Amino acid sequence: MKLAAALDVLGQIRMILILGLPHVFRAIYAQPSLIFNWTALSRISFANVWMAFGQGSDENTREDKSKLITPHATGVVLDLGAGHGYTASYLDRTKVTKYVALEPNNLMHTHIREKAQAAGFSEANGTLLILSCGAEDIPSIMSSVHSKADTIVSVLSLCTVPNPQNTLLSLVQDVLAPGGEFLFLEHVLSHRADVAWWQKFWTPIWVYVFDGCRLNRPTHLWVKELVDESGESTWSEGRYWDYPCWPEEHLFWRQFGRFVKK
Repeated sequence: MKLAAALDVLGQIRMILILGLPHVFRAIYAQPSLIFNWTALSRISFANVWMAFGQGSDENTREDKSKLITPHATGVVLDLGAGHGYTASYLDRTKVTKYVALEPNNLMHTHIREKAQAAGFSEANGTLLILSCGAEDIPSIMSSVHSKADTIVSVLSLCTVPNPQNTLLSLVQDVLAPGGEFLFLEHVLSHRADVAWWQKFWTPIWVYVFDGCRLNRPTHLWVKELVDESGESTWSEGRYWDYPCWPEEHLFWRQFGRFVKK
């Protein structure tokens, strides 16, 4: 792996600090006790950083999200780590009855609401639900949604979920309806040893500057290898594939996929 590619993350860290730190300092000035609340400060920073990063990320993945999400998302759609709600714009309103946006960072909820309403989803008529809990909080999700999800969507979100393998298993077993679809586009641990080494090297730093994001998770493998209580595959069909036009040397190497629950 070329050293320039391995060190590219330094430029991104610099940009994140430039975008996020002024908002963090202002928040601490207004409320000094926040200096002891890393989670709150991280969310303040990330909410503002994502204003710049989110739109570019959405534009770069638009064609493939249109192919992955638009034709396959139906019924009740649960969006893990909704961020600013970009997923809503890829949903076919004639096939999706409810958009459930899961986003622990409350500072992003206004953006979710705006994008969802532009796509035809509204809290007033019950077609939009925004939840502040994380994907790992299965009881809160189930008690709030009151039904199984027909589709679960995860776009660059499983990198931050605590206990990801257990969370994935619970989401698919307890939240996703039989015949439901799990759609994902995630950056994952590279199959190349040299790239994976750098991903593991940078993760302890990246996790603190980018709101818990980890570069070294083989999320695509965890999804594919899910099994039920009898040890059989959870899926009736499914596949994942490399994200097109994404260089293998990139530290944010991506894969996306579609899996259908039995």
